Amino acid sequence: MAEIIQRDGTWTFDGDVVRIVPGRDKSVSLLRKTLGELSIPVQALAGISFEHGKKSGRLRLRLRDGADPLLQVTGGQLADGDDPYQLTVEADRYGVAEYLVDEVRNARLLEQVPPGGCESFLLPGPSVPLSVTAGDGTANFDGEYIRLEWKWNTEDSKSAAGTRSLPLADIAAVEWQPSAGLENGHLRFTVKRSPTKAPPKYDPNSIELYGFRKDPLMALVAAAVQARLPHPAAPVETPAALASAAEPGGDDHDALLRRLRELGELHQSGILTDEEFTMAKQAVLKRL
Repeated sequence: MAEIIQRDGTWTFDGDVVRIVPGRDKSVSLLRKTLGELSIPVQALAGISFEHGKKSGRLRLRLRDGADPLLQVTGGQLADGDDPYQLTVEADRYGVAEYLVDEVRNARLLEQVPPGGCESFLLPGPSVPLSVTAGDGTANFDGEYIRLEWKWNTEDSKSAAGTRSLPLADIAAVEWQPSAGLENGHLRFTVKRSPTKAPPKYDPNSIELYGFRKDPLMALVAAAVQARLPHPAAPVETPAALASAAEPGGDDHDALLRRLRELGELHQSGILTDEEFTMAKQAVLKRL
């Protein structure tokens, strides 16, 4: 086992999993402390490196594309201090850091980790329930519903509609954008059949972020939701594939009826368009 303990946090590798525990030092970011302990399986790793510095070094883990919902929604826009996959290493622990790097690299070779991206998340994302207050509102997520509540500084046209309760089944996408320069950031939810191009300041499905200390925590809400949505790289089922999906008993009458009910549910939830639903339904009816 390889382990390195620093004020910034502790990284431990047991041959299968890298465990990351954030430090308790006041310099550790609020996002990392809130996110808590992480367990990253070798199969999720794209690489590891150690950078020497004059006063301190830095360990960096690279994850495969699509392995972690947090990295998926933040898209490389997390500040270094908020990135849970970096560790500041003091000069007297350089040897330990290099040993950990060698151990992880050897494990990746032995496990023959694929070089490409993932079609499903290998990390579960932030735990729920989760509640964050920042910018012009509060975002609550319990795993099934997203609740948006407004603060005193919310634009009147946006807060007039009152508290928003969005079922996860109605969410098509989630987007997190940090503030940059004079541009405010946001947490935005795209609702199926109700897309909008309104700026976050006026969009009742968005929280506008101003660049304050708690703003990065909204990325955790975005990641928790993303972890429960279809993976962006997952194969998309065509109507023909949906209609001809294997069922127990082949063209058994009851199995085909069950398939019709499933198609109806997919259509009702917005996953299938009217045209796709009609095509798939006709294909099934021909086999009855």
